[in-house]
Amino acid sequence: MEKSGEDFQIERHGNCLVILPAETIEHLRWDLIESAAQLVLEPMKGMDTPIVVFDLGSVRYFGSVFLSLLLRCHKYVRERGGDLVLCAPSAMARELLSVTALDTLWAIYDTRAEALAAVSA
Repeated sequence: MEKSGEDFQIERHGNCLVILPAETIEHLRWDLIESAAQLVLEPMKGMDTPIVVFDLGSVRYFGSVFLSLLLRCHKYVRERGGDLVLCAPSAMARELLSVTALDTLWAIYDTRAEALAAVSA
């Protein structure tokens, strides 16, 4: 099953959701954060224990608006006993995650296959 919006594609892989932000997420505005959060969180609501992989392969960089969305998703998932991981960040995105110490909050994998294998184990 796949859902898509202008800024996100959401795929279900077994008991895991893979969220693929489009490159346009780099320019996500604060006034659109609520609608983006609803789009991303909606498929998680039907899951008892959400397991989520954010595949950042199409995103070169992002700012505070997208970080806010990631943190919101993280909170939702953790409150339900689930897990959220990231994969395929660009060097610039990885640096941002390191500078903000968010790389200590989320496991980060080089590929989607690695991330899916880790959360499926």
